[in-house]
Amino acid sequence: MTDDFSFTDQTDASRFELRAGGELVSVLDYRMNGDTVALTRAFTNPTKRGSGYAAVVTERAVDAIEQQGRKALPVCWYVADWFDEHPERAGVLAA
Repeated sequence: MTDDFSFTDQTDASRFELRAGGELVSVLDYRMNGDTVALTRAFTNPTKRGSGYAAVVTERAVDAIEQQGRKALPVCWYVADWFDEHPERAGVLAA
């Protein structure tokens, strides 16, 4: 996996995007509901799966949500599992 990541919040598409070396490798779709961001679907390019890109886009999305003073609601099973594996980030979860 490369460290040459580009992470963006594509607000018009309601998704976070992760690029590696300029190539789109993973996205995390979301839905805004006031101060809560429902994380609805993590997707990684099938040829790039197993490389940890979904974890990177999820971590960076959670960082962005926290920096905005919002809360995250994991709707996607992958994001829910990510939060289970990162209990130190529980403060970002919506009640």
